[in-house]
Amino acid sequence: MLRRVVVTGIGAVTAFGRDWESVRSGFERGRNAVKIMDWAEQFPELEARLGAPVESYRAPEHWTRKQLRGMGRGTQMAVDAAEQALADAGLLGDGRIQDGRMGVAAGSSVGSTKDVGVMGDLVLHGNSRNFNANTYVRMMPHTIAANIGIFFGLTGRIIPTSSACSSGSQGIGYAYEAIKYGLIDMMLGGGSEEFCPSEVYVFDSLYAASRRNNEPELTPRPYDTARDGLVIGEGAGMLVLEELQHALARGAEIYAEIVGYGANSDGAHITQPQQATMQRCMEMALKDANITPDQVGYVNGHGTATEKGDIAETQATAALFGQIPLSSQKSYFGHTLGACGALESWFSIEMMNSGWFAPTVNLDNIDPLCGGVDYIRGEGREIRTDYVVNNNFAFGGVNTSLVFKRWRG
Repeated sequence: MLRRVVVTGIGAVTAFGRDWESVRSGFERGRNAVKIMDWAEQFPELEARLGAPVESYRAPEHWTRKQLRGMGRGTQMAVDAAEQALADAGLLGDGRIQDGRMGVAAGSSVGSTKDVGVMGDLVLHGNSRNFNANTYVRMMPHTIAANIGIFFGLTGRIIPTSSACSSGSQGIGYAYEAIKYGLIDMMLGGGSEEFCPSEVYVFDSLYAASRRNNEPELTPRPYDTARDGLVIGEGAGMLVLEELQHALARGAEIYAEIVGYGANSDGAHITQPQQATMQRCMEMALKDANITPDQVGYVNGHGTATEKGDIAETQATAALFGQIPLSSQKSYFGHTLGACGALESWFSIEMMNSGWFAPTVNLDNIDPLCGGVDYIRGEGREIRTDYVVNNNFAFGGVNTSLVFKRWRG
């Protein structure tokens, strides 16, 4: 018998803050978190000089040096978000999370890039001055999932998700499926990413990073004719997912129900998204949720502000949903890579529950090649709906779609 899965805890680290009030206030101001980065001297060949970091981030003061030594910045933010989520769910320090009933599915595009550099220095130059026993632990692909499991003593399943910008949504999707199919009662699901110029280099080399270096407030511009690429950001998001009866039995607050998840592969090109498989992925999510497209009131678009990505995803969305309201929060935070699927799922849940949906900032002139959806612009919009969809599409042709349902008790 398939089981129902609900969200009972939320934790996050973003450039606007850690709670929905702070994030919504940032959305309402209509200004992004993009900054001019001071790296022209260090990286003279890097033409894109923008980023959206979480400024002045520090790990919680109550963490010990022993706990911190195996964590890079991105892992610290992930564990921080997980701690917030567990506290929010009333499960922090609860023995039930350590007896095998809770696991974690989470990841990022890469482990700590600082430690990748240390390893590179060792391999290329034989310099081991900065290398130590924890260097690999901080850079390994499953560092986030492993550290969360160890930090909180979780003895359930661990599912690392290192799939670029679908890492967070895959984490939530895999966690949902593990509970739905009776494999476990509770899961932490999400993702994280630390800001690094190396990630900007990746997209700059593809001519996919914004070079509007003197106008950080005007970029990125998802779906806009004047877009010139993405901006890299950072952050972390983590949800506590729980089997419905387990949550009700302990009197947990329920934010939303996860009712659908779709995932597939383009099977075509490593960096060029495919409209047909994107649409099929969304169709899979709706089938899993047992709902029709007309029941969905909002789609949270991936919205990278790259030409091929914007066009493919909106054409796919329009083909399935028609003129459905859509916006992208990457216009505020930049592309947070491994974190975006988790953060945008959180935003989708909060917007559904509040009935107010944030606009895409800087969307002044819609690209006529993009799909004919109802782009939310300006002051945001009041929408009452029981279903929202969050889409994320990653390098490697990794497509994900999550369906959240309003909880009515």
